[in-house]
Amino acid sequence: MYAFNYHRPKSLDEAAKTLAEAEEAKLIAGGMTLIPSMKLRLIGPSDLVDLAAIDGLKGIKVAGKTVTIGAMTRHAEVQTSDAVRKAIPALAALAGGIGDPSVRNRGTLGGSIANADPAADYPAAVLGLNATVETTKRKIPADDFFTGLFETALEPGEIVTAVHFPVPDAAAYEKFPQPASGFAMVGAFVARFGKEVRVAVTGAKDYVFRVGEMEQALGADFSPGAVADIRLPEDDMLSDIHCSADYRAHLVTVMAKRAVAKASG
Repeated sequence: MYAFNYHRPKSLDEAAKTLAEAEEAKLIAGGMTLIPSMKLRLIGPSDLVDLAAIDGLKGIKVAGKTVTIGAMTRHAEVQTSDAVRKAIPALAALAGGIGDPSVRNRGTLGGSIANADPAADYPAAVLGLNATVETTKRKIPADDFFTGLFETALEPGEIVTAVHFPVPDAAAYEKFPQPASGFAMVGAFVARFGKEVRVAVTGAKDYVFRVGEMEQALGADFSPGAVADIRLPEDDMLSDIHCSADYRAHLVTVMAKRAVAKASG
């Protein structure tokens, strides 16, 4: 690990100022990706800005048909929240399937989506539920937030503060996990809002994406059979030692079918 300066600001303004003044600063939330990367010397930020001491970044609120989760809320808190389990049980279940207990008790919602790992679970929920990501500068619709491999619409110095999740009529998440890490080799989040259906897939490409053909089919017939014969091309699917592009394309259909079956419940 390279040497760095450590900061623990007490406010968002202080954090933003530190980010702006440092040579090459990184925000740290749970640190589940950042710290291992630093230990392996894959990255060497000049400064770390720890968000843990900033009030107002944690917590879960339900108002009407919206669940708002603070960016520093840990996965385990989402998993065990009675409010989330009642309003969006699929979101609580997703959080409970992230990594292992150590990861769930350190990792945060904001850190996960800002990191935008192509195999992370939360991006599928954000996109599938048509959430809104709130930052220190603006509110970003889910469809505009994830832009590429480990890339988002966040600008330099912009900090995620909360995510607002609309409550669906029905939703479910199914993934084929990598055995060692628990990351999704392919995961599908399906959500139904009246006659509108959203299908978000993680783990299959460079970043989370929606499947329009499945959404149209499920809008007309919300059943596993509606997507059974829909197969995505493998051309731009990820391929690695764990899972080939061809198998990932197959898994998209399988996970979507399972998610619809669970959501239909």
